Amino acid sequence: MPLKGRFLNIWGSVCALAVLAMLPQLAMTAEVPRMTKEELKALLGGSEVIVLDVRAGFDWDDSEWKIPGALREDPKKEVKSWADKYPKEKTLVLYCA
Repeated sequence: MPLKGRFLNIWGSVCALAVLAMLPQLAMTAEVPRMTKEELKALLGGSEVIVLDVRAGFDWDDSEWKIPGALREDPKKEVKSWADKYPKEKTLVLYCA
């Protein structure tokens, strides 16, 4: 097979793997409800919501914009490793902006 053909086969395989790797993430995104900042503002300070800041360490450390009362969770850890410590009846709001 010519070099160009091998390159295209390899590139096609890499692209296909990337798409397959993103499918679970895309499916999960469709199932997670979203809220506007106005909706969140109305809930802040209430006992029914827990706000979790899931920004990377350097983004979180360097930011001067943080939601007061938000707790920080490491986004590099699996959600399963910290999700159980929060009550199931609460609304968890994760943000990373």
